[in-house]
Amino acid sequence: MTASETTDPVVVDLLGFLTGLTKAEHAPDEDLFAAGGLSSLMALELVVHVERRYGITVAGDELSLDNFRTAEAMARLVRRLQS
Repeated sequence: MTASETTDPVVVDLLGFLTGLTKAEHAPDEDLFAAGGLSSLMALELVVHVERRYGITVAGDELSLDNFRTAEAMARLVRRLQS
């Protein structure tokens, strides 16, 4: 699935943020860390964005790389922490 094909508003928002952060387009299921696409500073900015945008706190085990590996994984994390 491409970024333009997703209808999940959280995924769309996260992909927009990632595009601004990395200056590159990303697919919803793209592994953001596989090819070194995100630096550690970018990863921190991503966590802060998710917390502020969705009113959640990401702490402890939730800071797992797997929760931030793809936009789809981040959307699942957001929903889990909002419930």
